[in-house]
Amino acid sequence: MIEGVFAINKPASISSAQVIRNLQHHFNPSALFAPWLAAERSSRKVEERTHRNRRKDKRVQVKIGHGGTLDPMATGVLIMGVGKGTKRLQGFLECTKVYEATILFGAATDTYDVQGKVLRRADYGQVTREKVEKALGKFRGKLMQRPPIYSALRVQGKRLYEYAREGKEVPKEIEARPVEVKDLEVVEWMEGGSHTYSFHKEEAEDEAKDLAEKVLHLEESVATSANAVGSESVNGVANTGAKRKRPLDDGDSVVPRKKPELERDGVSPSLMSGGLQSPSRSPEDPPVHPHSQQNLPPPGQGPPAVKLRMTVTSGFYVRSFTHDLGEMMGSLACMCALVRTRQGDFELGKNVLEYENLEKGEDVWGPKVEQLLTDWQRSNQGNDGVADRSVDERRRRRNSSSDAS
Repeated sequence: MIEGVFAINKPASISSAQVIRNLQHHFNPSALFAPWLAAERSSRKVEERTHRNRRKDKRVQVKIGHGGTLDPMATGVLIMGVGKGTKRLQGFLECTKVYEATILFGAATDTYDVQGKVLRRADYGQVTREKVEKALGKFRGKLMQRPPIYSALRVQGKRLYEYAREGKEVPKEIEARPVEVKDLEVVEWMEGGSHTYSFHKEEAEDEAKDLAEKVLHLEESVATSANAVGSESVNGVANTGAKRKRPLDDGDSVVPRKKPELERDGVSPSLMSGGLQSPSRSPEDPPVHPHSQQNLPPPGQGPPAVKLRMTVTSGFYVRSFTHDLGEMMGSLACMCALVRTRQGDFELGKNVLEYENLEKGEDVWGPKVEQLLTDWQRSNQGNDGVADRSVDERRRRRNSSSDAS
């Protein structure tokens, strides 16, 4: 009977929960996990005699869980626990992770990524590789970060994204949490017109924008360049005529305060519900909202994009970082691609099962999964893990056999 922890390369467009269901679809009828299922059925029979009707779900399936969810659009390392290996998943939630995130400048959406509806657009002509690389220095090291409103964090038993979808205000302040960015570097810079990334063509309805203002305070935190330039459109962004309100500062929550506070000098406004604390600025930093016509790109060139590699600690939200980086550039930004290349000791291209192998049959994926689980068991001997319990069970069997003889 084999169980433990392994990693799979999650593809785009499916949820982490769907990956579990797909794995069970392949694992349940397999020869590899037949011993595990037989042991589970035997355990269930004993349990039924001692605890009647304890289990509402009578189906016997391979027990699988994941150690850190990935959004449907994200790809890469997804840690999977099988059987008693699910008890070790908590440790993977707390370990260091490596991401490659691609960021597109010029707009904010209702989902923080390019798949969402556009809530607001902003100038991007002032965004250059040199300025982005300089800004990254502000985000390295230990920081305080507030989870975004569209996150799975629970507040009073309800996930934050449920408040956002229902247009309800979060009943308590979302507190900033300490995170650490151990490494942050530019992998690739893409000038406008040199890539295929783009925002969703669909603009959010006025009702949705009002909802965003109510829940995310977008109007308070962002004033596009078009508002300052005048009635003319800039980079295709028409002037809305809206007046700039006070920005959210580091201590604000998503719940509006009764008495507005004055904007603090030198503190850049945070987008949506709050991301990283706004780092201090120097006179050489790009202004929060530059409006110089000479910085505008040629017509039709489109917004630039950048791919970044970051090594971060548990609890870090790439989407919050993306918004803060766009705002620091005097623009807006959305995530257009995200790959988790490493989590703990699991790394793409080294010891991660390719998802496409599942459709090739057990003859292909079976030996790979068995090897990954065996390697993990061996590496975790002595760490009070699954391997230790398996070793102890084998020793007890040998001792019982010796006593019987």
